[in-house]
Amino acid sequence: MKTALFFGYLFLIPSLLLSQENTTGNYTPNKFHQFSFIPLPAVASNPANGWMFGFAPSASWYMGNPKSTKLSNLVGNLLYTTKKQWIFSSRHTVYLADNSAMLIGDWRYFLTSQPTFGLGSSTPNALAENPNRYGVYWGEQQMDFTLIRFYEAYLKRVGDSKFYLGVGYHLDIHTRISNFISETSDPLVVFAHEDYNLSKGFDPDRYTLSGVTLNAVMENRDMAVSPYERNFAWMQYKINPAFLGSDQSSSTLLLDYRHYFNLNPQRKRHLIGVWGMGNFLISGDLPYMNLPSIGWDMFGRSGRAYAQGRFRGANMVYGEAEWRFPLQKNKETFGATVFVNGATFSGGKPVPMLGSKSYSEKLFEKINPGYGLGLRVMINKEKRTTIAADYAIGQKGNSGFYLNINETF
Repeated sequence: MKTALFFGYLFLIPSLLLSQENTTGNYTPNKFHQFSFIPLPAVASNPANGWMFGFAPSASWYMGNPKSTKLSNLVGNLLYTTKKQWIFSSRHTVYLADNSAMLIGDWRYFLTSQPTFGLGSSTPNALAENPNRYGVYWGEQQMDFTLIRFYEAYLKRVGDSKFYLGVGYHLDIHTRISNFISETSDPLVVFAHEDYNLSKGFDPDRYTLSGVTLNAVMENRDMAVSPYERNFAWMQYKINPAFLGSDQSSSTLLLDYRHYFNLNPQRKRHLIGVWGMGNFLISGDLPYMNLPSIGWDMFGRSGRAYAQGRFRGANMVYGEAEWRFPLQKNKETFGATVFVNGATFSGGKPVPMLGSKSYSEKLFEKINPGYGLGLRVMINKEKRTTIAADYAIGQKGNSGFYLNINETF
C-alpha cells in the first residue's frame, strides 16, 4: 500500500501539470503552450542495468509566451531490466512564465542492484583473489538496495538577468541493503560498503540523508535539452542536518559548468560542448551510497564507458568534451558525436579502524578516461527532441552502450 501511494505521489504532480494541455498555436495565459508528449517505448542498455524494457516518456511545453519563456522539460522512466531491477523516475526543469522562476526536480523509486568496487579511482574491476591487506574486499561486489529519492528546488530569477537564486529540499532513503559476491564470502573479510559505513558510524542496512539546498544558477543556453550555444552554471550547497532526519549532519558542494562553442553560424548543430563538474564533501560524513559517484548526476549521463557507481569517493572532479555535427547537408534529422571524458575521485578521510588506509587516495592521483562516438536522431526539430545512441570505451575492458532521450549535456 505504501509503495502504491508513493507511485501515485511520484507521478501525480506531473500528471496534473500535463493534463492542462494547450496544443493551439495561440498563446493563452495560465495554460501550457505548444505542449508535446512522447510516450516512447524503451529498449535500452547500459553496464549497470543490462537491457531495460518499458517506457521513457518525455514531455516539453512552455509555461508562458514562447517569445519570453524557455522550454520546460520532463523525462520519466518506468523500466524493468534483465538484472531484475525496477526503475521509476521523473526528472524535470520547469521555467515559469517570462522565466520569472524555475523548478528543478529529481524523483526516483528504485528496486535495484548495482556492483560497487570500493572507494577512489584505483579500484580494480574483478574481485581481488586476495582481498587487500587491511581485510576489506577490493573489486566488484554486488549490492541489492531500495532507493527513495525526492529532490525539488525553487529558484527565483534575479531581475532581468540570467541568474537565479533559490532553495530546495532533498531526501534519500536507502533500505534493504545487502552485499554479496558470487563465491562464498570469507567471514574474516569485510565488504567495502559495510567497512566504510561501520567505520563512520552508519547502519550498513539502511540510512537516510535529508536536508536543504542553497542554489545559484546561471541559465544562458538557447535551449536546455539540446543547446547550440552559450553556457550554463549551477552551484549548490547541500546541508544535511540531523534534526531534519539525516543519520549524521554533513554538507556538500556541487559545481557544474557547461559551455557550447558554435563552429558554424549557418549550421548551429555543428559545435563543441564542454562539461566540468565537481562534487565535494565539505563537513561531516556521508553514507556510502550518498558519496559522489560516476553516473549518479541528475540525468545519469556522466562517465560514459563505465557502469553507474563504478567509481565513488568523498570528492569527485569530472570533465567531458563532445564534438557534435550534422550528418545531412540540408536537414537536421541525423547527427553524430565524438566525445572524451575523465573522472577522478578521492577515497575519503582516513580513520584509525579496519580498512581505513584504503580510503586515503587523493584527487588527481589517478584519472579514468573514457571515449566514444554516437548517433543522433532528431524527432522534433522545433523543440530539438533527440534520441541519442552512444558506444563508449574506458580502461581495463570497461565499455558500454547507452540509449537516451536528448543530448548528454
